[in-house]
Amino acid sequence: QVQLVESGGGLVQPGGSLRLSCAASGSIFSINAMGWYRQAPGKQRELVAGFSRGGSTNYADSVKGRFTISRDNAKNTMYLQMSSLKPEDTAVYYCNRIPPLERDWGQGTQVTVSS
Repeated sequence: QVQLVESGGGLVQPGGSLRLSCAASGSIFSINAMGWYRQAPGKQRELVAGFSRGGSTNYADSVKGRFTISRDNAKNTMYLQMSSLKPEDTAVYYCNRIPPLERDWGQGTQVTVSS
């Protein structure tokens, strides 16, 4: 079983930036479709950015142009660079496969966008 550990969240002002990291215990990024998900209070978890198995990227309309997903297969780490953050980006952010495996959900990392 692969462990996924998210980090890099925090409190940031509107318009600010953060970079999230997702570290895996094994080499899964190069062979699986992977993505970043988020869950805001009272809302369902949603996929915001992802890699297909072929390596192409896709983004939810709400983050397109502001978030960038990347990965370093050698380090078994995936990143989410978030810029021009908005209060509505406030959520717990998780990484997982696409589609997600329930057993692979980690603790997530909290992102709070507030002045």
